[in-house]
Amino acid sequence: LLEAAAGDPTLKRRLRLELAGTQSPQQLAREIRKRLGQLARTRAFVDWHKIRLLADDLDAQRGAILEVGRSDAAEALELMWQFMALARSVLDRSDDSNGRIGDVFRAACQDLGPLAEEAKPNVIALADRVCEACLDNGYGQSDALIATLATALGPTGLRHLKQRFEALAKSPPPTPEAGERRVVGYGSGVGAIYADELEARARASAIRLALQDIADAEDDVDAFIAQYDSAAQQQPGIVAQIAGRLVAAGRISEAVEFIEHANYDESGWPHYGFEDARIAVFEAAGEVAAAQDARWSLFERSLSTNHLRAFVAKLPDFEDQEALDRAFTHAAAFPSILQALAFFNAWPALEQAAKLALARFEEIDGNHYEILGPSAEALAGRHPLAATLLLRAMIDFTLQHARSSRYRHAARHLMDCAGLAGAIGEFGRFEKHDAYLARLRREHPRKGGFWSAVEVA
Repeated sequence: LLEAAAGDPTLKRRLRLELAGTQSPQQLAREIRKRLGQLARTRAFVDWHKIRLLADDLDAQRGAILEVGRSDAAEALELMWQFMALARSVLDRSDDSNGRIGDVFRAACQDLGPLAEEAKPNVIALADRVCEACLDNGYGQSDALIATLATALGPTGLRHLKQRFEALAKSPPPTPEAGERRVVGYGSGVGAIYADELEARARASAIRLALQDIADAEDDVDAFIAQYDSAAQQQPGIVAQIAGRLVAAGRISEAVEFIEHANYDESGWPHYGFEDARIAVFEAAGEVAAAQDARWSLFERSLSTNHLRAFVAKLPDFEDQEALDRAFTHAAAFPSILQALAFFNAWPALEQAAKLALARFEEIDGNHYEILGPSAEALAGRHPLAATLLLRAMIDFTLQHARSSRYRHAARHLMDCAGLAGAIGEFGRFEKHDAYLARLRREHPRKGGFWSAVEVA
């Protein structure tokens, strides 16, 4: 097999791992360590089309480390730390736009917890290692590190880790001399942006997040809140985090106070995290009516299906249909027809979606294929005219704006319209298919790419 895989380095490495695993855990560990060393020394950039191969190779090493852990948890723990140490160098030289490689390292981060619990390392040394890893977390590969290692660290390790980060917070790095500072960009109104400033901000953020994770591990809500100043404690996203922890701790009145003093403007687009936290606080406080009002208000502003379902589920028997009728009437008159279509399609309420398409066809923006495409597909079976109108909206937009990259899709939509035409008994105020096709030929005779695609379709 190794001879047959001579031309496939990835397969050859996988075979070596498998072969080493059949000999002994020690041999497998040596093979892994050898490969990790090779990866650490490599400097070649990995283009996007080779990312999968690299990700598969890395994941094979991770799996092999876990195999070592079956018989030697301490050895496996050390190997997994070595594996995690590769994250920055590997990600620095990779086009990981799809997140494949980052996912492998995040999975390895989660693996550290069970391995450490089995290996039972010195908790002070483990805390020191965690501290260094959290400070070198430029790609978020160690975001879950403290949470996954909290059990292995125990109270002593967590306390030591907290002391280390608190000491770091009190001793920011010195600012370089003026002549030694490196400019990395310029910002509007702020002038030069220096590398040391960015590094200091990243360091401060890493320390704050680590102290928050430690607070969560110790169930210390006050320590979590203390990481934010008074202004930050009024920001909706942060209030949502604080309120959720206070509710979990049974400190309902304090959670209510944070919600009431949040700097939140309901006239804008909803902040779902804050809205959900507020509803949870109302529920915890026994204010059922206020929670229901909040759910309905959120639905009215955003047509959120999840919050309407939750609202209806809390209603007494026989009141749900009346509420749905009221909700559908509101959605049908919603300022954004696209949002209303998306709501009816997601519910699903296809009869209402069809009526909406027919009544407000002129308002449809055909650029939003991500909404119109699924809606047309859902309506095609029982509401062919409404489906046709949504397909026409996408066709018209594509041709009117000469979006040549969409011609092939528009041609397919036109063929779908032709297929639906026979199922439409009455077109009403809308053109029949033949008339629509004739108009397209009159108005867009020079869209050769589109008409060629129609012929192929």
